Amino acid sequence: MLRLLAGLTSAFLLAGTAQAQTLHTVADGLEYPWSVAFLPDGRMLVTEKPGRLRIVDEDGLVPETVAGVPDVFYSGQGGLLDVALSPDFAEDGRVYLTWTAGPERNNTLHLGAGRLTGQALEDFEILFTASPSRRTNVHYGGRIAFLPDEAETPATLILGIGDGFDYREQAQNPGSHFGSFVRLSLDGEPLASSFPDAAPGVFSIGHRNPQAVVYDAASGILYANEHGPRGGDEINILVEGRNYGWPIVSQGIDYTGALVTPFDAYEGMQDPLVNWTPSIAPAGMAIYRGDVFPDWEGDLLVAALIAGDAGTPSGHVRRVELEDGEVVGQTILFGGLEARIRDVRVAPDGTVWLLTDDENGQLIQVTP
Repeated sequence: MLRLLAGLTSAFLLAGTAQAQTLHTVADGLEYPWSVAFLPDGRMLVTEKPGRLRIVDEDGLVPETVAGVPDVFYSGQGGLLDVALSPDFAEDGRVYLTWTAGPERNNTLHLGAGRLTGQALEDFEILFTASPSRRTNVHYGGRIAFLPDEAETPATLILGIGDGFDYREQAQNPGSHFGSFVRLSLDGEPLASSFPDAAPGVFSIGHRNPQAVVYDAASGILYANEHGPRGGDEINILVEGRNYGWPIVSQGIDYTGALVTPFDAYEGMQDPLVNWTPSIAPAGMAIYRGDVFPDWEGDLLVAALIAGDAGTPSGHVRRVELEDGEVVGQTILFGGLEARIRDVRVAPDGTVWLLTDDENGQLIQVTP
């Protein structure tokens, strides 16, 4: 049964318009949920960082967890992360997962897939392993997006990989997966890289801690966001073979207050589409395409874990308004939840869904 969140049905949630939203808690009791995917039959898959894949149906959270999920290294920012359906899910039933695995001082990010059958993932296999491994438990990245068929290339996927925190200089080394996006076939085979002497599949470099990657089929643009240090959070337009600057370029400073770099721009490195200083800690992101919220058409919806500017609600969704690829404004949504928002997704029916980042996390549906 959908439960209305009291006090949150109000036009104040969409500043500057007359369109109000209603927020319904569809499921709670989720332990640090990280990602949600929509099954064709109306059910949803939700990952929990400790290593569980859950199903949510019309009655709420199904008690039994999905079997066949790989064991994870659950520590810090590591655990079970993204979930996504194969572009050919109707035929192959494949579900893709990203997760961290390995011992504490020798772990890394993995990508794998299995066939969803009932309450289990069958024939699950590891498709890709980021290299080298790390001794840290932070800055993994882990989000994926699918790219459509091209003239001579079948559908592929993009995976973001963080710099591991202690290895930030490696984000400028295409021979490492630290601080990069990689492009893979749907079976995990790395595509040829345009960087010389590159690690398998490297698509772009110079990233700190990617938290989302979104392909907009309407425009053909690939968007990604990432955490900066204290400031310097970014949205970028990803283009193969480009260098996005970290740690040579940043508009943030180190956690100690020291400069990471004197440069906020550098020749040959890409400027961000959006910079947030102070940080909002962007998390999941979606491009809005649908009829339910027509005012949002073509805009980016970015989950934010923290406040950013003074006076901004702690966690919220940042609507980044786009016209012809240019940012024309930003709006704060759903700040009344007073929760860290880990993911935001647009369902096939055009409604918007949120995941709160908490030991008692919630899956929330947004409707007019």
